Amino acid sequence: MLRIGLTGGIGSGKSTVAKVCEILGIPAYYADTAAKKLMNTDPELRNAIIHEFGRDAYTGTELNRKKIASIVFSDPVKLEKLNQLIHPATIRDAEEWMKKQISPYAIKEAALLFESGANAGLDKIIGVSAPHQLRIKRVMDRDGVTQEEVISRMKRQWDEERKMNHCDEVIINNEHEFIIPQVLDLHQQFLAIKK
Repeated sequence: MLRIGLTGGIGSGKSTVAKVCEILGIPAYYADTAAKKLMNTDPELRNAIIHEFGRDAYTGTELNRKKIASIVFSDPVKLEKLNQLIHPATIRDAEEWMKKQISPYAIKEAALLFESGANAGLDKIIGVSAPHQLRIKRVMDRDGVTQEEVISRMKRQWDEERKMNHCDEVIINNEHEFIIPQVLDLHQQFLAIKK
């Protein structure tokens, strides 16, 4: 089975591409969603977060997201520390998930695929590219946040040109080119590799 990475900057449309793949019968692992779940369910990760951020990092069995966000988004060192705890747990979880898949290929969707080292062991990586201003607008509309907040999030990721230069294939998602034909073309390529 081919292991395909899927990445792109915030607001690029990588989740949309992953959903199209799922419609085609290809399973997709969403790293951000998995990370949020693992912070509540993985005992080792939970203990590490408590050790680093204190007992009030959790309210009962749930991560105290407001508390953690207030710490990490004002302190880059603490954010990096949190990422150093979460990324290995998510990478392990994705590996276990990949082993269970029986499709011709599976998708691992992650915004920080390269930044976290989660690209290791993947056969191909697809990047999703969209214009800077369009990405900002999409995230503002989706999350109800300010332009400044979106730009702050963007600064924590590789810039788009650097990210796309590391990808094997790039899907353009600029509202002028349709993404479905691009996904279908890659889908056929990946199926042909596995024949």
